[in-house]
Order: sequence, then C-alpha cells, then structure tokens
Amino acid sequence: MRYLDDLSVGTFWETGGRTVTESDVVTFGTWSGDMHPLHTDEEYARRSEFGGRVFHGPGALAMAFGLEMRLGWKDGSAVAFLGIRDWNMLLPVRIGDTLRVREEVVETRPSRSRPDRGIVTTRIDLLNQHGDICQSGLWTVMLLRRPQ
Repeated sequence: MRYLDDLSVGTFWETGGRTVTESDVVTFGTWSGDMHPLHTDEEYARRSEFGGRVFHGPGALAMAFGLEMRLGWKDGSAVAFLGIRDWNMLLPVRIGDTLRVREEVVETRPSRSRPDRGIVTTRIDLLNQHGDICQSGLWTVMLLRRPQ
C-alpha cells in the first residue's frame, strides 16, 4: 500500500502477464453486446486489414485494469478512480497475446480542500509479449495521504 506522500514522479511498476484467450473474446462480446465480426468471424476478420480476429479494444482496457490492480499499491489508500485521459488504442490485441502493464507516476498533488488526500496521475502502457505498446493513456486516482 502506498499513500500519496510515498509517490514521486518517475516511480514505476510493471505487472506480470495475462494471455488473451478465446474465452475472453466470447465473454467480453457476450457481456458487452459487441459481437462485431472482427471479433467473432474468422473469415470476415481474415479479409480485414487485421488479417484475423482481434480482441475488443475496451476488453483489453478492462484487462489493463485487472492487471494494474494486481500490483496492490493502491489497496487501502485509493479513495476513487477519477478518470482516463488521452487513451489511445495503438495496436490490435489478438487471441494468444500476453499482455502486461507498465505504470509510471507522472503527477502528484495534495488536495486543496481535503488535506487527508490528493491526486495521482499515472501513465499506463498496455504491452504485448513483444514489448509493443498496444494501448496507452493517463489514469487519475484520488489517494489518501499518510496519516500524521
């Protein structure tokens, strides 16, 4: 667990990996209602610019959330997830890709109105097994400050 006061710009972490499965595609497609043929129809997807089926972009974002939570640094100190900025889907994620998250603190600031908390912004890079950045952006979280 890390409090806002424990973080500085440049602090970074990297998660272990998680491999995207056929089940992930079916589950996310069913749950979200996104049954686009790029995800569900191999023949359609093969004729596309991707050359085969791809995992849903928002599904990969959801995996990034799960991977990042495994780090545990916010357990007990996170008050609220405040938002995502500048999220970009740079490369397709495919069934069989193993994803991991690299996270780096890019800004911290104490709250002006609530001295027991503050805001941390981190850059999240979702990487595949080759180290290519598939998705990237900024996440902002409200954290508790270290008790006095």
